[in-house]
Amino acid sequence: MKEADLPKIFSYIGGIIRSVSGFAYTIGGRPDHIHILADVPSTTSLSDFIRTIKANTSKWVKTLDAEYKNFAWQEGYGAFSVSESLKHAVIDYICHQKEHHQHYSAYDEFVNFLKKNGLLTDGSQYK
Repeated sequence: MKEADLPKIFSYIGGIIRSVSGFAYTIGGRPDHIHILADVPSTTSLSDFIRTIKANTSKWVKTLDAEYKNFAWQEGYGAFSVSESLKHAVIDYICHQKEHHQHYSAYDEFVNFLKKNGLLTDGSQYK
């Protein structure tokens, strides 16, 4: 995905979240991945919430440019709860993705996060 299209895509995702009565604090990322900090409606499962975002965004992205005709999100997703006390740190992190990923790949960061939180001892299953 092109860097120039990211703000439009993030805005569109925000609209999807509002349409299902969710609240997006921030949406950001890079051409190869996105981060969303949002409140998921209590009446919606997380998997339905993500499926709605992915399905609607995929259809819309294909209308942006002919080069996106085969666009599809990757399978799966990572989702984590965030305490109220860390919300602003997460917002700051999401807003500074461009600078952050000059030093770390999204893959390395994800694997390190899982290891740091005791969720993974070997990152090979995520390759």
